[in-house]
Amino acid sequence: MFELPSGAEIQGIIASLKASVGFFIPEIYLSLLFMLLIVIDLVAKGRKNNLLSVTTLVGLAGSLFFIYQQHSMPAGEFFFGMYVLDEFALFFKYFFVFSGMLAVVVTMADEQFDREVKSIGEYYALIVSMVIGMIMMASSSDLLMIFLSMELVSFTAYILTGYFKRNARSSEAALKYLVYGAVSSGLMVYGFSLIYGLTAQTNLLKISAELATHGYDPMVMIFSTLLILAGFGYKIGAVPFHFWSPDVYEGAPTPITAYLSVASKAAGVALLMRFFYIAVPHGGHSYEDIMGIDWLSLLILISVSSMIYGNVVALWQKNVKRLLAYSSIAHAGYILLGIIVMDKFGTQATLLYLLSYFLMNFGAFYVVILIANKTGSENLDDYRGLGKKMPLAGAALTVFLISLVGLPPTFGFIGKLMIFSALLAKGSIYIWLALIGVMTSVISLYYYMLIPLNMYLRESMQHDEKEMSTGMTAQILMALLMILTIYFGLFFAPLSDFAQYSSSMFGITLH
Repeated sequence: MFELPSGAEIQGIIASLKASVGFFIPEIYLSLLFMLLIVIDLVAKGRKNNLLSVTTLVGLAGSLFFIYQQHSMPAGEFFFGMYVLDEFALFFKYFFVFSGMLAVVVTMADEQFDREVKSIGEYYALIVSMVIGMIMMASSSDLLMIFLSMELVSFTAYILTGYFKRNARSSEAALKYLVYGAVSSGLMVYGFSLIYGLTAQTNLLKISAELATHGYDPMVMIFSTLLILAGFGYKIGAVPFHFWSPDVYEGAPTPITAYLSVASKAAGVALLMRFFYIAVPHGGHSYEDIMGIDWLSLLILISVSSMIYGNVVALWQKNVKRLLAYSSIAHAGYILLGIIVMDKFGTQATLLYLLSYFLMNFGAFYVVILIANKTGSENLDDYRGLGKKMPLAGAALTVFLISLVGLPPTFGFIGKLMIFSALLAKGSIYIWLALIGVMTSVISLYYYMLIPLNMYLRESMQHDEKEMSTGMTAQILMALLMILTIYFGLFFAPLSDFAQYSSSMFGITLH
Protein backbone atom coordinates (compact mmCIF):
# COMPACT_ATOMS: atom_id res chain seq x y z
CA MET A 1 0.00 0.00 0.00
CA PHE A 2 1.30 3.46 -0.92
CA GLU A 3 2.42 5.52 2.06
CA LEU A 4 2.63 9.30 2.10
CA PRO A 5 6.03 10.72 3.14
CA SER A 6 6.27 11.87 6.72
CA GLY A 7 6.78 15.47 7.76
CA ALA A 8 10.45 14.80 8.48
CA GLU A 9 10.94 13.29 5.01
CA ILE A 10 9.27 16.29 3.35
CA GLN A 11 11.48 18.66 5.33
CA GLY A 12 14.52 16.65 4.24
CA ILE A 13 13.47 16.91 0.58
CA ILE A 14 12.96 20.67 0.88
CA ALA A 15 16.34 21.10 2.59
CA SER A 16 18.04 19.07 -0.15
CA LEU A 17 16.41 21.18 -2.85
CA LYS A 18 17.44 24.41 -1.13
CA ALA A 19 21.04 23.19 -0.92
CA SER A 20 20.98 22.15 -4.58
CA VAL A 21 19.75 25.52 -5.83
CA GLY A 22 23.06 27.10 -4.81
CA PHE A 23 24.80 24.94 -7.44
CA PHE A 24 22.28 25.92 -10.13
CA ILE A 25 22.81 29.70 -10.20
CA PRO A 26 24.14 30.05 -13.81
CA GLU A 27 21.18 28.07 -15.17
CA ILE A 28 18.70 30.16 -13.15
CA TYR A 29 20.37 33.36 -14.36
CA LEU A 30 20.15 32.22 -18.00
CA SER A 31 16.49 31.28 -17.52
CA LEU A 32 15.79 34.81 -16.27
CA LEU A 33 17.65 36.18 -19.31
CA PHE A 34 15.43 34.05 -21.53
CA MET A 35 12.30 35.53 -19.95
CA LEU A 36 13.72 39.07 -20.14
CA LEU A 37 14.27 38.70 -23.90
CA ILE A 38 10.68 37.51 -24.35
CA VAL A 39 9.42 40.56 -22.42
CA ILE A 40 11.60 42.94 -24.45
CA ASP A 41 10.25 41.43 -27.66
CA LEU A 42 6.66 41.96 -26.44
CA VAL A 43 6.95 45.50 -25.12
CA ALA A 44 9.70 47.18 -27.17
CA LYS A 45 8.66 49.24 -30.18
CA GLY A 46 10.53 50.35 -33.27
CA ARG A 47 14.01 48.97 -33.98
CA LYS A 48 14.20 46.35 -31.23
CA ASN A 49 16.48 43.89 -33.06
CA ASN A 50 19.61 45.74 -31.93
CA LEU A 51 18.29 45.94 -28.37
CA LEU A 52 17.62 42.20 -28.32
CA SER A 53 21.03 41.30 -29.72
CA VAL A 54 22.93 43.59 -27.33
CA THR A 55 20.89 42.38 -24.34
CA THR A 56 21.63 38.78 -25.30
CA LEU A 57 25.36 39.43 -25.65
CA VAL A 58 25.60 41.31 -22.34
CA GLY A 59 23.39 38.75 -20.61
CA LEU A 60 25.42 35.77 -21.81
CA ALA A 61 28.64 37.54 -20.82
CA GLY A 62 27.17 38.11 -17.36
CA SER A 63 26.61 34.38 -16.90
CA LEU A 64 30.39 33.85 -17.10
CA PHE A 65 30.72 35.53 -13.69
CA PHE A 66 28.41 32.97 -12.04
CA ILE A 67 30.13 30.08 -13.82
CA TYR A 68 33.52 31.33 -12.63
CA GLN A 69 32.27 31.39 -9.04
CA GLN A 70 31.48 27.67 -9.28
CA HIS A 71 35.18 26.82 -9.40
CA SER A 72 35.28 27.30 -5.63
CA MET A 73 32.34 24.95 -5.04
CA PRO A 74 32.93 21.29 -4.15
CA ALA A 75 32.37 18.84 -7.01
CA GLY A 76 29.51 16.42 -6.59
CA GLU A 77 25.93 15.46 -7.42
CA PHE A 78 22.85 17.42 -6.39
CA PHE A 79 19.11 17.49 -7.08
CA PHE A 80 18.98 13.88 -5.81
CA GLY A 81 21.79 12.73 -8.09
CA MET A 82 20.23 14.03 -11.30
CA TYR A 83 22.73 16.85 -11.85
CA VAL A 84 26.47 17.09 -11.32
CA LEU A 85 28.97 19.90 -10.88
CA ASP A 86 32.60 19.10 -11.72
CA GLU A 87 35.51 20.45 -13.75
CA PHE A 88 34.25 18.65 -16.85
CA ALA A 89 30.84 20.35 -16.63
CA LEU A 90 32.44 23.76 -16.03
CA PHE A 91 34.50 23.41 -19.22
CA PHE A 92 31.35 22.93 -21.28
CA LYS A 93 29.50 25.72 -19.51
CA TYR A 94 32.16 28.15 -20.70
CA PHE A 95 32.15 26.52 -24.13
CA PHE A 96 28.39 26.83 -24.66
CA VAL A 97 28.13 30.40 -23.37
CA PHE A 98 30.92 31.56 -25.70
CA SER A 99 29.28 29.61 -28.54
CA GLY A 100 26.01 31.41 -27.89
CA MET A 101 27.74 34.79 -27.83
CA LEU A 102 29.50 34.10 -31.12
CA ALA A 103 26.23 32.86 -32.67
CA VAL A 104 24.65 36.21 -31.76
CA VAL A 105 27.56 38.15 -33.29
CA VAL A 106 27.42 36.07 -36.48
CA THR A 107 23.65 36.60 -36.69
CA MET A 108 24.09 40.37 -36.44
CA ALA A 109 26.35 40.20 -39.52
CA ASP A 110 23.97 38.08 -41.62
CA GLU A 111 21.97 40.34 -43.97
CA GLN A 112 19.71 37.44 -44.97
CA PHE A 113 17.77 37.96 -41.72
CA ASP A 114 16.80 41.45 -42.92
CA ARG A 115 15.47 39.96 -46.16
CA GLU A 116 13.75 36.87 -44.77
CA VAL A 117 12.11 38.03 -41.52
CA LYS A 118 10.38 41.26 -40.56
CA SER A 119 11.12 40.90 -36.87
CA ILE A 120 13.72 38.67 -35.28
CA GLY A 121 11.30 38.25 -32.38
CA GLU A 122 12.07 35.32 -30.15
CA TYR A 123 15.22 34.27 -32.07
CA TYR A 124 17.72 35.40 -29.43
CA ALA A 125 15.61 33.97 -26.61
CA LEU A 126 15.73 30.60 -28.40
CA ILE A 127 19.53 30.81 -28.62
CA VAL A 128 19.68 31.38 -24.85
CA SER A 129 17.26 28.47 -24.38
CA MET A 130 19.60 26.27 -26.39
CA VAL A 131 22.56 27.36 -24.27
CA ILE A 132 20.62 26.35 -21.12
CA GLY A 133 19.76 22.96 -22.62
CA MET A 134 23.34 22.22 -23.67
CA ILE A 135 24.70 23.21 -20.25
CA MET A 136 22.20 20.81 -18.70
CA MET A 137 23.27 18.07 -21.12
CA ALA A 138 26.90 18.40 -20.00
CA SER A 139 25.91 18.25 -16.30
CA SER A 140 23.29 15.49 -16.49
CA SER A 141 24.08 12.38 -14.45
CA ASP A 142 20.66 10.74 -14.68
CA LEU A 143 18.82 9.15 -17.61
CA LEU A 144 15.74 11.34 -17.08
CA MET A 145 17.79 14.55 -17.00
CA ILE A 146 19.73 13.45 -20.07
CA PHE A 147 16.50 13.00 -22.02
CA LEU A 148 14.92 16.26 -20.81
CA SER A 149 18.00 18.36 -21.58
CA MET A 150 18.44 16.74 -25.02
CA GLU A 151 14.83 17.45 -25.91
CA LEU A 152 15.14 21.08 -24.80
CA VAL A 153 18.08 21.49 -27.18
CA SER A 154 16.39 19.53 -29.97
CA PHE A 155 13.06 21.40 -29.95
CA THR A 156 14.87 24.73 -29.92
CA ALA A 157 17.12 23.61 -32.77
CA TYR A 158 14.11 22.54 -34.89
CA ILE A 159 12.56 26.00 -34.56
CA LEU A 160 15.81 27.86 -35.26
CA THR A 161 16.56 25.68 -38.31
CA GLY A 162 13.22 26.62 -39.87
CA TYR A 163 13.32 30.25 -38.74
CA PHE A 164 13.17 31.50 -42.36
CA LYS A 165 9.54 30.48 -42.72
CA ARG A 166 9.19 31.79 -46.27
CA ASN A 167 12.34 29.99 -47.42
CA ALA A 168 11.61 26.52 -48.84
CA ARG A 169 15.12 25.21 -48.05
CA SER A 170 14.88 26.30 -44.42
CA SER A 171 11.43 24.72 -43.96
CA GLU A 172 12.59 21.49 -45.60
CA ALA A 173 15.67 21.38 -43.36
CA ALA A 174 13.56 21.88 -40.22
CA LEU A 175 11.14 19.11 -41.23
CA LYS A 176 13.95 16.63 -41.95
CA TYR A 177 15.67 17.58 -38.70
CA LEU A 178 12.42 17.03 -36.78
CA VAL A 179 11.79 13.61 -38.34
CA TYR A 180 15.33 12.33 -37.77
CA GLY A 181 15.40 13.84 -34.28
CA ALA A 182 12.09 12.25 -33.27
CA VAL A 183 13.26 8.82 -34.43
CA SER A 184 16.62 9.05 -32.64
CA SER A 185 14.96 10.32 -29.43
CA GLY A 186 12.49 7.44 -29.53
CA LEU A 187 15.28 4.91 -29.97
CA MET A 188 17.30 6.43 -27.14
CA VAL A 189 14.36 6.49 -24.71
CA TYR A 190 13.60 2.86 -25.51
CA GLY A 191 17.22 2.04 -24.69
CA PHE A 192 16.95 3.96 -21.42
CA SER A 193 13.80 2.03 -20.48
CA LEU A 194 15.58 -1.30 -21.03
CA ILE A 195 18.52 -0.26 -18.85
CA TYR A 196 16.10 0.90 -16.16
CA GLY A 197 14.36 -2.48 -16.40
CA LEU A 198 17.68 -4.22 -15.84
CA THR A 199 18.94 -2.07 -12.97
CA ALA A 200 15.89 -0.25 -11.50
CA GLN A 201 18.15 2.83 -11.47
CA THR A 202 18.37 6.01 -13.52
CA ASN A 203 21.53 7.52 -11.97
CA LEU A 204 24.63 6.72 -14.05
CA LEU A 205 26.84 5.77 -11.09
CA LYS A 206 24.15 3.53 -9.62
CA ILE A 207 23.57 1.91 -13.02
CA SER A 208 27.31 1.16 -13.19
CA ALA A 209 27.29 -0.34 -9.70
CA GLU A 210 24.19 -2.47 -10.42
CA LEU A 211 25.62 -3.86 -13.64
CA ALA A 212 28.93 -4.71 -11.99
CA THR A 213 27.31 -6.28 -8.90
CA HIS A 214 24.25 -8.14 -10.14
CA GLY A 215 25.04 -8.81 -13.80
CA TYR A 216 22.70 -8.40 -16.76
CA ASP A 217 21.06 -10.13 -19.69
CA PRO A 218 23.66 -9.82 -22.49
CA MET A 219 21.17 -9.58 -25.36
CA VAL A 220 19.08 -6.91 -23.62
CA MET A 221 22.20 -4.93 -22.74
CA ILE A 222 23.54 -5.09 -26.30
CA PHE A 223 20.21 -3.95 -27.73
CA SER A 224 19.64 -1.15 -25.21
CA THR A 225 23.11 0.34 -25.45
CA LEU A 226 23.01 0.27 -29.25
CA LEU A 227 19.76 2.25 -29.11
CA ILE A 228 21.32 4.77 -26.72
CA LEU A 229 24.36 5.11 -28.97
CA ALA A 230 21.99 5.94 -31.84
CA GLY A 231 20.70 8.93 -29.85
CA PHE A 232 24.19 10.19 -28.98
CA GLY A 233 25.51 9.51 -32.48
CA TYR A 234 22.69 11.56 -33.98
CA LYS A 235 23.64 14.49 -31.76
CA ILE A 236 27.29 14.51 -32.82
CA GLY A 237 26.49 13.76 -36.47
CA ALA A 238 28.63 10.62 -36.77
CA VAL A 239 28.15 7.87 -39.37
CA PRO A 240 25.67 6.12 -39.63
CA PHE A 241 23.55 8.68 -37.73
CA HIS A 242 24.55 11.59 -39.96
CA PHE A 243 21.75 11.67 -42.55
CA TRP A 244 20.24 14.88 -41.22
CA SER A 245 23.48 16.89 -41.30
CA PRO A 246 23.99 17.90 -44.98
CA ASP A 247 20.40 19.01 -45.68
CA VAL A 248 19.98 20.73 -42.31
CA TYR A 249 23.33 22.54 -42.51
CA GLU A 250 22.59 23.72 -46.06
CA GLY A 251 19.01 24.86 -45.40
CA ALA A 252 19.29 26.37 -41.93
CA PRO A 253 20.23 30.04 -41.42
CA THR A 254 24.04 30.11 -41.59
CA PRO A 255 24.53 31.31 -37.97
CA ILE A 256 22.42 28.36 -36.80
CA THR A 257 24.42 26.01 -39.03
CA ALA A 258 27.61 27.21 -37.33
CA TYR A 259 25.97 26.94 -33.91
CA LEU A 260 24.74 23.38 -34.51
CA SER A 261 28.03 22.23 -36.02
CA VAL A 262 30.02 23.42 -32.99
CA ALA A 263 27.89 23.71 -29.85
CA SER A 264 25.33 20.96 -30.46
CA LYS A 265 28.08 18.55 -31.49
CA ALA A 266 30.06 19.41 -28.33
CA ALA A 267 26.96 18.79 -26.18
CA GLY A 268 26.57 15.35 -27.72
CA VAL A 269 30.26 14.65 -27.08
CA ALA A 270 29.89 15.67 -23.42
CA LEU A 271 26.96 13.30 -22.95
CA LEU A 272 28.69 10.46 -24.77
CA MET A 273 31.81 10.80 -22.64
CA ARG A 274 29.93 11.02 -19.36
CA PHE A 275 27.76 8.02 -20.19
CA PHE A 276 30.52 5.72 -21.39
CA TYR A 277 33.10 6.80 -18.83
CA ILE A 278 30.72 6.54 -15.86
CA ALA A 279 27.78 4.26 -16.67
CA VAL A 280 30.14 1.70 -18.23
CA PRO A 281 31.85 0.04 -15.25
CA HIS A 282 35.65 0.02 -15.13
CA GLY A 283 38.15 -1.21 -12.60
CA GLY A 284 39.60 -4.39 -13.99
CA HIS A 285 36.67 -5.43 -16.14
CA SER A 286 36.85 -5.45 -19.91
CA TYR A 287 34.14 -3.77 -21.93
CA GLU A 288 33.02 -7.18 -23.21
CA ASP A 289 32.69 -8.57 -19.68
CA ILE A 290 30.56 -5.71 -18.39
CA MET A 291 28.45 -4.51 -21.28
CA GLY A 292 28.13 -7.68 -23.30
CA ILE A 293 29.54 -5.97 -26.37
CA ASP A 294 32.97 -4.83 -27.55
CA TRP A 295 32.37 -1.10 -27.22
CA LEU A 296 35.89 -0.20 -28.20
CA SER A 297 35.58 -1.88 -31.61
CA LEU A 298 32.14 -0.36 -32.16
CA LEU A 299 33.32 3.19 -31.44
CA ILE A 300 36.41 2.63 -33.60
CA LEU A 301 34.16 1.51 -36.48
CA ILE A 302 31.96 4.61 -36.13
CA SER A 303 34.99 6.89 -35.91
CA VAL A 304 36.76 5.44 -38.96
CA SER A 305 33.53 5.41 -40.99
CA SER A 306 32.87 9.06 -40.13
CA MET A 307 36.38 10.18 -41.09
CA ILE A 308 36.38 8.32 -44.40
CA TYR A 309 32.76 9.02 -45.43
CA GLY A 310 32.76 12.70 -44.44
CA ASN A 311 36.01 13.52 -46.22
CA VAL A 312 35.35 11.47 -49.36
CA VAL A 313 31.79 12.71 -49.99
CA ALA A 314 32.90 16.33 -49.38
CA LEU A 315 35.07 16.04 -52.51
CA TRP A 316 32.02 16.35 -54.77
CA GLN A 317 30.26 19.24 -53.03
CA LYS A 318 29.74 22.55 -54.84
CA ASN A 319 27.82 24.34 -52.07
CA VAL A 320 30.23 25.64 -49.41
CA LYS A 321 27.79 25.10 -46.50
CA ARG A 322 27.15 21.54 -47.65
CA LEU A 323 30.90 20.99 -47.99
CA LEU A 324 31.39 22.15 -44.40
CA ALA A 325 28.54 19.84 -43.34
CA TYR A 326 30.36 16.76 -44.63
CA SER A 327 33.54 18.16 -43.11
CA SER A 328 31.66 18.28 -39.78
CA ILE A 329 30.86 14.56 -40.09
CA ALA A 330 34.57 13.86 -40.57
CA HIS A 331 35.46 15.96 -37.53
CA ALA A 332 33.03 13.91 -35.45
CA GLY A 333 35.24 10.96 -36.33
CA TYR A 334 38.39 12.78 -35.19
CA ILE A 335 36.70 13.72 -31.91
CA LEU A 336 35.71 10.08 -31.33
CA LEU A 337 39.39 9.08 -31.63
CA GLY A 338 40.04 10.93 -28.39
CA ILE A 339 37.06 9.28 -26.69
CA ILE A 340 38.21 5.82 -27.84
CA VAL A 341 41.45 6.22 -25.87
CA MET A 342 39.33 6.25 -22.66
CA ASP A 343 41.93 7.81 -20.37
CA LYS A 344 42.73 11.24 -18.97
CA PHE A 345 45.10 12.19 -21.80
CA GLY A 346 42.46 11.21 -24.37
CA THR A 347 39.89 13.34 -22.57
CA GLN A 348 42.29 16.30 -22.49
CA ALA A 349 42.98 15.87 -26.23
CA THR A 350 39.25 15.71 -27.01
CA LEU A 351 38.49 18.90 -25.07
CA LEU A 352 41.39 20.76 -26.70
CA TYR A 353 40.24 19.60 -30.13
CA LEU A 354 36.75 20.95 -29.40
CA LEU A 355 38.28 24.34 -28.55
CA SER A 356 40.18 24.42 -31.84
CA TYR A 357 37.08 23.33 -33.74
CA PHE A 358 35.10 26.11 -32.06
CA LEU A 359 37.45 28.80 -33.35
CA MET A 360 38.07 27.55 -36.87
CA ASN A 361 34.52 26.41 -37.69
CA PHE A 362 32.79 29.54 -36.37
CA GLY A 363 35.38 31.61 -38.21
CA ALA A 364 34.80 29.75 -41.49
CA PHE A 365 31.02 30.12 -41.29
CA TYR A 366 31.34 33.79 -40.38
CA VAL A 367 33.34 34.49 -43.53
CA VAL A 368 30.88 32.43 -45.60
CA ILE A 369 28.09 34.70 -44.30
CA LEU A 370 30.01 37.86 -45.20
CA ILE A 371 30.70 36.54 -48.70
CA ALA A 372 27.06 35.53 -49.15
CA ASN A 373 26.02 39.07 -48.11
CA LYS A 374 28.00 40.50 -51.04
CA THR A 375 27.58 37.80 -53.69
CA GLY A 376 24.18 36.36 -52.75
CA SER A 377 25.60 32.88 -53.26
CA GLU A 378 27.13 29.96 -51.35
CA ASN A 379 28.24 28.21 -54.54
CA LEU A 380 31.92 27.32 -54.80
CA ASP A 381 32.18 28.67 -58.36
CA ASP A 382 31.03 32.11 -57.21
CA TYR A 383 34.10 32.38 -54.97
CA ARG A 384 36.27 32.97 -58.03
CA GLY A 385 38.35 36.12 -57.80
CA LEU A 386 37.13 37.02 -54.31
CA GLY A 387 40.70 37.12 -53.01
CA LYS A 388 41.14 40.46 -54.77
CA LYS A 389 37.66 41.83 -54.06
CA MET A 390 37.59 40.81 -50.38
CA PRO A 391 41.26 40.44 -49.38
CA LEU A 392 40.80 40.15 -45.60
CA ALA A 393 37.89 37.71 -45.95
CA GLY A 394 39.93 35.61 -48.35
CA ALA A 395 42.95 35.56 -46.04
CA ALA A 396 40.84 34.74 -42.95
CA LEU A 397 38.92 31.95 -44.68
CA THR A 398 42.17 30.45 -45.93
CA VAL A 399 43.58 30.41 -42.36
CA PHE A 400 40.42 28.76 -41.02
CA LEU A 401 40.47 26.13 -43.75
CA ILE A 402 44.17 25.38 -43.15
CA SER A 403 43.28 24.95 -39.47
CA LEU A 404 40.41 22.59 -40.36
CA VAL A 405 42.88 20.48 -42.34
CA GLY A 406 45.19 20.43 -39.33
CA LEU A 407 48.29 22.14 -40.70
CA PRO A 408 50.77 24.24 -38.69
CA PRO A 409 50.97 26.91 -37.38
CA THR A 410 47.22 26.86 -36.65
CA PHE A 411 45.22 25.74 -33.61
CA GLY A 412 43.70 22.90 -35.64
CA PHE A 413 47.16 21.36 -36.00
CA ILE A 414 47.57 21.32 -32.21
CA GLY A 415 44.12 19.75 -31.79
CA LYS A 416 44.89 16.89 -34.19
CA LEU A 417 48.42 16.49 -32.83
CA MET A 418 47.00 15.98 -29.33
CA ILE A 419 44.45 13.46 -30.58
CA PHE A 420 47.08 11.45 -32.46
CA SER A 421 49.52 11.70 -29.53
CA ALA A 422 46.87 10.28 -27.18
CA LEU A 423 46.37 7.37 -29.59
CA LEU A 424 50.09 6.63 -29.88
CA ALA A 425 50.56 6.90 -26.10
CA LYS A 426 48.00 4.13 -25.67
CA GLY A 427 50.14 1.60 -27.52
CA SER A 428 51.09 0.26 -30.92
CA ILE A 429 47.60 -1.17 -31.54
CA TYR A 430 46.33 2.40 -32.04
CA ILE A 431 48.96 3.37 -34.60
CA TRP A 432 46.74 2.37 -37.52
CA LEU A 433 43.96 4.60 -36.18
CA ALA A 434 46.32 7.55 -36.14
CA LEU A 435 47.42 6.67 -39.70
CA ILE A 436 43.80 6.65 -40.89
CA GLY A 437 43.33 10.05 -39.24
CA VAL A 438 46.39 11.43 -41.04
CA MET A 439 45.39 9.97 -44.42
CA THR A 440 41.83 11.29 -44.25
CA SER A 441 43.22 14.69 -43.28
CA VAL A 442 45.23 14.58 -46.53
CA ILE A 443 41.97 13.95 -48.42
CA SER A 444 40.41 16.97 -46.72
CA LEU A 445 43.31 19.11 -47.91
CA TYR A 446 42.02 18.78 -51.49
CA TYR A 447 38.46 19.99 -50.99
CA TYR A 448 39.32 22.65 -48.41
CA MET A 449 41.97 24.14 -50.71
CA LEU A 450 39.49 24.32 -53.61
CA ILE A 451 38.07 27.42 -51.95
CA PRO A 452 41.36 29.43 -51.79
CA LEU A 453 42.14 28.11 -55.29
CA ASN A 454 38.96 29.72 -56.60
CA MET A 455 39.50 32.90 -54.61
CA TYR A 456 43.09 33.54 -55.64
CA LEU A 457 43.96 31.58 -58.80
CA ARG A 458 40.77 31.75 -60.85
CA GLU A 459 39.29 34.83 -62.40
CA SER A 460 35.78 35.99 -61.59
CA MET A 461 33.22 35.32 -64.31
CA GLN A 462 31.72 38.78 -63.75
CA HIS A 463 34.95 40.66 -64.65
CA ASP A 464 34.24 43.21 -61.95
CA GLU A 465 37.39 43.96 -59.97
CA LYS A 466 35.72 46.45 -57.59
CA GLU A 467 36.58 45.71 -53.96
CA MET A 468 33.67 44.60 -51.75
CA SER A 469 33.67 46.21 -48.31
CA THR A 470 32.37 44.17 -45.37
CA GLY A 471 32.39 46.97 -42.80
CA MET A 472 34.80 47.80 -39.99
CA THR A 473 33.13 45.65 -37.28
CA ALA A 474 33.12 42.55 -39.49
CA GLN A 475 36.77 43.09 -40.44
CA ILE A 476 37.80 43.45 -36.80
CA LEU A 477 36.01 40.23 -35.81
CA MET A 478 37.43 38.35 -38.81
CA ALA A 479 40.93 39.53 -38.00
CA LEU A 480 40.49 38.64 -34.31
CA LEU A 481 39.32 35.07 -35.04
CA MET A 482 42.11 34.61 -37.59
CA ILE A 483 44.77 35.92 -35.18
CA LEU A 484 43.48 33.70 -32.34
CA THR A 485 43.54 30.65 -34.63
CA ILE A 486 47.22 31.27 -35.35
CA TYR A 487 48.09 32.49 -31.84
CA PHE A 488 46.78 29.36 -30.11
CA GLY A 489 48.57 27.27 -32.71
CA LEU A 490 51.81 28.74 -31.35
CA PHE A 491 50.96 29.38 -27.67
CA PHE A 492 48.50 26.66 -26.76
CA ALA A 493 49.76 25.84 -23.24
CA PRO A 494 47.06 27.79 -21.29
CA LEU A 495 44.19 26.12 -23.16
CA SER A 496 45.91 22.74 -22.93
CA ASP A 497 46.28 23.18 -19.17
CA PHE A 498 42.62 24.16 -18.89
CA ALA A 499 41.62 21.06 -20.86
CA GLN A 500 43.78 18.95 -18.54
CA TYR A 501 42.18 20.55 -15.48
CA SER A 502 38.71 19.92 -16.94
CA SER A 503 39.47 16.23 -17.46
CA SER A 504 40.73 15.73 -13.90
CA MET A 505 37.45 14.27 -12.64
CA PHE A 506 38.16 11.26 -14.85
CA GLY A 507 41.27 10.48 -12.84
CA ILE A 508 39.07 8.39 -10.51
CA THR A 509 36.77 6.87 -13.11
CA LEU A 510 39.36 5.93 -15.72
CA HIS A 511 42.47 3.79 -15.59
